[in-house]
Amino acid sequence: MSKLPNCPKCQSTLTYEDGSNFVCPECGHEWSATATAPAEEVAKVYKDASGNVLQDGDTITVIKDLKIKGTSQVVKVGTKVRNIRLVEGDHDIDCKIDGIGPMKLKSEFVRKA
Repeated sequence: MSKLPNCPKCQSTLTYEDGSNFVCPECGHEWSATATAPAEEVAKVYKDASGNVLQDGDTITVIKDLKIKGTSQVVKVGTKVRNIRLVEGDHDIDCKIDGIGPMKLKSEFVRKA
């Protein structure tokens, strides 16, 4: 018996063949039998507010006053942040800001310096 691929949408193992397609009974997803070859994972591209590509270790500049949740502090416009790390999640940038400490920033509020 041949091994059928898992559903690409919900990863269910209960898939079955229907002609030249595969069907998942759990989520109802149908896909072509020729499209089952695993695609290479594409690395996510992080871009700043101007559309420049960001990389780990870059220096960025904050383009908008950012209030820090839970405090009365503000990260001012023009604050330079060195040696950023790009991470998955809602906030793309993990960094340390002088005078404030470790922070997570969204890439839409920064510009590559």
